Amino acid sequence: MSLPETMRAVEISKAGGPDVLTPCTRPVPHPGADEIVIKLAYAGVNRPDALQRAGLYNPPPGASDLPGLEGAGEVVAVGVAVSDWSVGDQVCALLPGGGYAEYVACPAAHALPVPKGMSMQEAACLPETFFTVWSNVFMRGGLQAGERFLVHGGSSGIGTTAIQLARAFGARVFATAGSDEKCKACTGLGAERAFNYREEDFVEVAKAEGGMNLILDMVGGSYIPRNIKALAMEGRLVNIAFLQGSKAEVNFAQIMLRRLTLTGSTLRPQSDEVKAGIARALLTKVWPLIEAGQVGPVMDSTYALEDAAQAHAHMESGAHIGKIVLEM
Repeated sequence: MSLPETMRAVEISKAGGPDVLTPCTRPVPHPGADEIVIKLAYAGVNRPDALQRAGLYNPPPGASDLPGLEGAGEVVAVGVAVSDWSVGDQVCALLPGGGYAEYVACPAAHALPVPKGMSMQEAACLPETFFTVWSNVFMRGGLQAGERFLVHGGSSGIGTTAIQLARAFGARVFATAGSDEKCKACTGLGAERAFNYREEDFVEVAKAEGGMNLILDMVGGSYIPRNIKALAMEGRLVNIAFLQGSKAEVNFAQIMLRRLTLTGSTLRPQSDEVKAGIARALLTKVWPLIEAGQVGPVMDSTYALEDAAQAHAHMESGAHIGKIVLEM
């Protein structure tokens, strides 16, 4: 299949607010030896995109300067070393960047088949959140069946995914959210209890349940010492973002006495090999659950590619429940 020379895209004109996202024309990428090129139908919108737009999250060396870390579409070109994919295959993929465009190149090992029965729109919402949740909740956090699991921001894309997967693998799930409507959405997805952090103290709720075995947090700041108080003996705290900041005063005596583990990760800077391993785990352990209808993305809204600035403004308003996507 011959590729066009140029494509529609949205670039970051300068560091700033949503209005710095500017429609543009860019050259169509060509695949490296172990890469595929995807003609995207939809791309997911995620918090790291907003951080990159604000000048706080630079793309790794060699990655596209365009935002966009996940998408779904059709394979239109394959590198000489690629054997797993063919032109015409329908895939969703974790991207190193470049998702806010009609075409994107990515490592072939970071792509997964669009689950049977799922639309491209929904499939575009899978990679960033499912890679993040699987690697942090199950691989790093070691969540086991029967354990008590608390996820902050339960109505976000990460939160809605974490609730469903944790429940599917037998954990007792709790969540925080910022409104009664969002709490209702969390319980509807399988959370045993969801509480409005504006009205209830999650520390007291956690203690009443015997403490949390695992907490997934993207808030940071004042939540860090409160999370430590909310953990059970030998509990684990996994941080994946810091909406309130990355600094806090921590009582390390509590960590020692209760044998707690504090850890965290970011997905984008990790090696291609690590991401390929996560993709393989998802294909064998999670994709069957998706195809059986047990878990899936929660859709909030869809914007045209050229309206990416509006999509970012909506995401940063905090009004959304679930995933936001761009349509090409």
